[in-house]
Amino acid sequence: MAGGTLRGGSGRRIISEINVTPLVDIMLVLLIIFMVTATYIVRQSLEVKLPEAATAEPTKVTLIAVTVDAQGRLGLNGERSTEAAVRALVRRQRSARASLEAVIAADRTVQHGRVVELIDLLRQEGVTKLAINVLKREAPSR
Repeated sequence: MAGGTLRGGSGRRIISEINVTPLVDIMLVLLIIFMVTATYIVRQSLEVKLPEAATAEPTKVTLIAVTVDAQGRLGLNGERSTEAAVRALVRRQRSARASLEAVIAADRTVQHGRVVELIDLLRQEGVTKLAINVLKREAPSR
């Protein structure tokens, strides 16, 4: 107990240390709460199984990140979207910047034509630089 006296020996000594056990318990509970809620936040994004390539480079952070899931549905910056919403965002961003970049992350099972349609949509709206998001393929062990 914090702030009591310790009896024993010839005199009394005041215990002046702070008991940190309750503080540690509270911090561990808060850590668990944050870890559990973080998994729900991450799950709100679209799940996409990216194709692999040996020459993949790290993905750049851009203002326009478009995803296409296995069913061909669009996502914009991690949230479900429509082609009209993608066009609207690009138009808003284009008014603020001269050159726009977009990253497209398409599921490996999406038809090539769907990705081409998306590239065409972005180019029609003035996006000058496009990148396709892929995973780096693991080098075969020898």
